[in-house]
Amino acid sequence: MKPLPEFAKMILRCMSLLSMLAALTASGQSRGGKKHPPDSRAQNSVRIAIVESSEALQESLRDKPSLEFSASQPAGLVVRLDASRTYQQIDGFGASITDSSAWLLSQKLAPAQRTALLKQLFDANQGIGLAILRQPMGSSDFSLADDSYDDMPPGESDPQLKHFTIGRDRQYVLPVLREALAVNPKLKIIASPWSPPGWMKTSGSMIGGTLLPSSFAPLAGYFVRFVQSYEAAGVPIFAVTPQNEPRNIPGDYPGMGMTAEEQTIFIREHLGPAFRDAHLKTKIMGFDHNWDLMDFPDKILSDPKAAEFSAGTATHCYGGSPDAQTKLHEHFPAKGIWLTECSGGEWQKGNLLVAQADLIIETTRNWGQSVVLWNLALDQNHAPHLGGCTDCRGVVTIDHSKSPTVVTPTVDFTALAHASKFVAPGALRIDSTSSGDSPLKHVAFRNADGSIVFLALNPGESAVTFSIAWQGQYATYVLQPGAVATFHWSPKSKTGH
Repeated sequence: MKPLPEFAKMILRCMSLLSMLAALTASGQSRGGKKHPPDSRAQNSVRIAIVESSEALQESLRDKPSLEFSASQPAGLVVRLDASRTYQQIDGFGASITDSSAWLLSQKLAPAQRTALLKQLFDANQGIGLAILRQPMGSSDFSLADDSYDDMPPGESDPQLKHFTIGRDRQYVLPVLREALAVNPKLKIIASPWSPPGWMKTSGSMIGGTLLPSSFAPLAGYFVRFVQSYEAAGVPIFAVTPQNEPRNIPGDYPGMGMTAEEQTIFIREHLGPAFRDAHLKTKIMGFDHNWDLMDFPDKILSDPKAAEFSAGTATHCYGGSPDAQTKLHEHFPAKGIWLTECSGGEWQKGNLLVAQADLIIETTRNWGQSVVLWNLALDQNHAPHLGGCTDCRGVVTIDHSKSPTVVTPTVDFTALAHASKFVAPGALRIDSTSSGDSPLKHVAFRNADGSIVFLALNPGESAVTFSIAWQGQYATYVLQPGAVATFHWSPKSKTGH
């Protein structure tokens, strides 16, 4: 029995060691316990993360010192947020991988560069979380060639679509789209034709003309084949619009005129039934043109059968103002509104960051479920392009005149990031109201996880001091002239935890 005393000693040593560890743990847990009670206000305060950009200060997406809410109500301007008052659901923010953009990404970047850039653009953690792409169906003004998915020799037609092929997109458009989807599998893709095949039109060409009466049914079939072919290629289509800018007939790149009456008939009698019969879940968005032409979608949605097939309206920013979206929403509150194109360019003067941030704020304050800019990428010469805009700006510039190629985010990247990095698809816009007159522009959102995003812009020439009021608490901030800031907090995330 001699081993027993030794064994007992071992047990005693272990028990002693465990007692010491327990004492240390208790000491650590109760450090400052009765003698130094914790600051309950600090423990329960919500930390507000802030990211700010300013052209004047040459800051882009700069992290700022965080704020905390407190119960004391300050004097001066107050912006009150009310998460119980909700508006539209947000689908996301993005741009277009046009034929030109896809060519640059595919042909002018090394694979490692392209991978890094796509993560920067589409990954919500490592990048800015772009969530929507608008894809031209066939050629647009930003393409390397003028073609469709069913081109025929002059004088010939193909109403049965026997020659339909998306082969042109297999070269670099589809590979780049699949790479983007690999980064963000939830990307929503909206597709729009600048022109159907020439044989469907009065002009016999991709340029000019209108849709032949005999081509309504073939064009609906063309859409069905496109959606099915893209899905088979690994790129599902969230929505389509019947025609890009139907009231604009360009003379030097693909386009087609289409009246509201013609589009109503097309959706009601051809496209809607074709999608239904093919069991496609792809949404149909009407119009796809400027804010100052909103009588067009009003006519479509006033037709009960066309409205039944329409998810809502796509808009552009090149005419009118975003409050036209609110007027349309008031007429048709059950229908969605998506801004699907708004390009920046050399024609813009002054503070470009203010202009682009204002676009995002005003579009979403006026019921927009998306803000989609134009080219995702253009080169140092605003190219390649077939015609039209010679000085449009991409979200990034790919300068292939240098070796190695240099990729530079533009002001559009910065403006989009202030929303896309923080406002997740599925978020709801919530109420934000200023207590008095102020140059401050703002919009607020609640993500599905409960986190709050508040986007504020100071377009004025002097600093603005304001307080964010949320659930009876306040946080004060000074926003410099020409600056935009995103405030982000989670009610579940307390300081000190």
